[in-house]
Amino acid sequence: MKASDVRELKPAELEERLGELKKDLFHLRMAHATNQLDNPIRIRDIKRDIARVKTVLREKNGEVS
Repeated sequence: MKASDVRELKPAELEERLGELKKDLFHLRMAHATNQLDNPIRIRDIKRDIARVKTVLREKNGEVS
């Protein structure tokens, strides 16, 4: 997922996508713990996608930390 694709989504869609990504990350971690994960690099990719979505959500909400 590219940042430009994420920026095109509305805040509600971003929240929904964030929930899906967190669920995917949970399932990947469970598969990794039980040695059933074929591609552990996928965990890193999901984490980066979560960070992208959170960054864009913060930008759209105008929050500055």
